[in-house]
Amino acid sequence: MSASQYILSIDLGTGGPKVSLVRDDGAIAAGAVRAVESLNVGGGGSEQDPEEIWSAILSAARQVVAEADVPVDAVLAVSCASQYFSVVPIDAQGRPVSNMIAWMDSRGGAHTQALYQRHPDALFRWIEINGMLPLPTGNDSLSHMLFLKHERPDVYERAHKFVEPMDYVTARLTGVCTANPCTAFAQLLTDNRRLDAVRYDDELLGLSGIDPEKLPELVPVNTCIGTLTNEVAAEIGLLPRTKVFTGVNDTHAVSVGTGVYQGRYGGINIGTTCQVLAFVDEKTSDLEHSILAMPSPIPGRYSVMAECGLGAKPLEHFLTQVAFASDTLADHSAPDPFANVEKTLGSVPPGSGGLLYLPWLSGIQSPRANASMRGGFLGFSLDTTRAHMLRAVLEGVSFHMRWVLPEVEIFAGQEFGELNFAGGGAVSDQWSQMLADVMGRPIRQLAESRYVNNRATAFLVFEQLGIVSLDDIERHCPIARIYEPVPENQRTYERMFGQFVHAYEQIHPIFEAPYA
Repeated sequence: MSASQYILSIDLGTGGPKVSLVRDDGAIAAGAVRAVESLNVGGGGSEQDPEEIWSAILSAARQVVAEADVPVDAVLAVSCASQYFSVVPIDAQGRPVSNMIAWMDSRGGAHTQALYQRHPDALFRWIEINGMLPLPTGNDSLSHMLFLKHERPDVYERAHKFVEPMDYVTARLTGVCTANPCTAFAQLLTDNRRLDAVRYDDELLGLSGIDPEKLPELVPVNTCIGTLTNEVAAEIGLLPRTKVFTGVNDTHAVSVGTGVYQGRYGGINIGTTCQVLAFVDEKTSDLEHSILAMPSPIPGRYSVMAECGLGAKPLEHFLTQVAFASDTLADHSAPDPFANVEKTLGSVPPGSGGLLYLPWLSGIQSPRANASMRGGFLGFSLDTTRAHMLRAVLEGVSFHMRWVLPEVEIFAGQEFGELNFAGGGAVSDQWSQMLADVMGRPIRQLAESRYVNNRATAFLVFEQLGIVSLDDIERHCPIARIYEPVPENQRTYERMFGQFVHAYEQIHPIFEAPYA
């Protein structure tokens, strides 16, 4: 039997990096997680410190390599996936010249709106050429770059390149700055009509006003862009000849890791945000429901982008800011606010006593894009307890994903009989069963679901190295359990789902109205 081989995989989420050493059979030899602070800078601004991100990655990688205790020459390469629609301005050495503008940042919205005023046909050109339009809300990378150009001209001038987080990481690892059709998609300046010829588009560049020299060189997806620098290799305990491959965004990664590209299953992912996952064979867009196709790491295929909005974040918010808050009223903080979630969920029957939760704490994306929408509880009674509220939060996120699912099936031209479930949310058995009951179809809970993205980027590299075929990904990413819908629960959720959608239709004008 040949010796095992490994990929060091970095999964950089909004909350921080998750680094693991993935073996060629899918086993996780070691893993480490670090937290990164998000900075609310006012005026709709959301930033992160790229140096804090880099330090967190180095620290986690160093721990993983030490704990795995495998021969360093068995670690063949480093791969990376990250959050996207986030911009890091870097200098010629790949070091940041300011904070990262994160995906939740809306400060560029006014400049995107001004773009449409100057060029009334710009929306249609973007959809035709790229597949996505610059968002009037400002929550995309082009809007972030426009914000820097017009309101932080010193940063714009100092920036050698503007890169997405995964390309920032690979630049720090190698000293080489690149992007690829998957990572550059979020900047909305590429022509994606032919997957074998994706390039920056002169017309979109001209409409945007972004200087072409500020954009990284485009290389093919799954390309080896270099090796670790001597400094980085020494810092984390690997050999300088360790290869580094260009990255993908986290939706790409989870779409690969759940195996939905094979066409047998649909997929759902619940992390900080949540998505319904699928693949299509051509570039197309559904503007009405905010669903579109973006270049994928699978040759000749597009990933479906169906971002619902916040996923597990409402659960974290409820636990830390409501159930276990510490404020002038009292100190109810707990060392681990998540410790008894599963037990508490099981103490309340499906339907949460009629309590309905709307999970749109920062707006809604698919299937009704509305940045003004906000969340809340409906149906409080004297019988309502914190346990009811906890379960209602998860039910609300589940209802939202059910709302998106049929639109994705129409978009993909396929009805999914079963759904593979990944992300931090898939750690919960209770949530897995709830989703089966809400969706009305079996939910296939992936084993070690927190590491799905790490496995995916590792196997993209293993395939490039000729070690593993992506056709075999199912046996390398096993299913922990399949949850079948419970008919009685389905009936309860069917009624409540109708109320959920009706609640949006009735309430959204309240949040769209200007404040007094």
